[in-house]
Amino acid sequence: MTKIAPSILSADFARLGEQVQALEATGVDRFQVDVMDGRFVPNITFGAPAIESLRPLTRLTIEAHLMVQPPEDFIERFAKAGADTIIVHQEATPHLHRAIEQIHHFGKKAGVAITPSTPVSTLSEVLGSVQLVLVMTVNPGFGGQEFIPETLSKIRQIRNAIQERGLDCEIEADGGINNQTARLAVEAGANVLVAGTAVFDSKEGVSAAIQGLLESCA
Repeated sequence: MTKIAPSILSADFARLGEQVQALEATGVDRFQVDVMDGRFVPNITFGAPAIESLRPLTRLTIEAHLMVQPPEDFIERFAKAGADTIIVHQEATPHLHRAIEQIHHFGKKAGVAITPSTPVSTLSEVLGSVQLVLVMTVNPGFGGQEFIPETLSKIRQIRNAIQERGLDCEIEADGGINNQTARLAVEAGANVLVAGTAVFDSKEGVSAAIQGLLESCA
């Protein structure tokens, strides 16, 4: 079953509570918070207080996508802020397994993300230790970018590896997701789609946007 993870990077912060409630009513099971430090990626977004503010507004899962370097310096504070899943980048630390263990130490689900230029083979040693793999389908740093078709082969490779090893692990596609690209990502093997602009900038409203994405994958 395909799941949609709205990214609050594109939300209207003056109406965040209202939009969160509307999205909960659509049946989404999570929200994603894109954390950028201006170092690992060329943009600065949210800190732990963003999750602290979002946490009382929803009972749904909150994912913290840490586009920061080094992630080990931030895991504890985001765990304590209320994130349920913490996603770190393979490229951001030479000690990826240690970072994953740190996330589990705080009782959180661990995810690992890779950028479009990172080979899937870099995940072979940690694939059995994470609950989620996030494939960046755009170059990280900004919302509203166009989907990179070459990333579909990476999703297929990860799906094959998960099935061959009998693992219980989600695959998220993150970036450029809309009604046209959503189906491509799902057909390649993704079961979670991170969508920001397609959800929050929809003229029909967030509920219609989620429904449209789900219908495009059916």
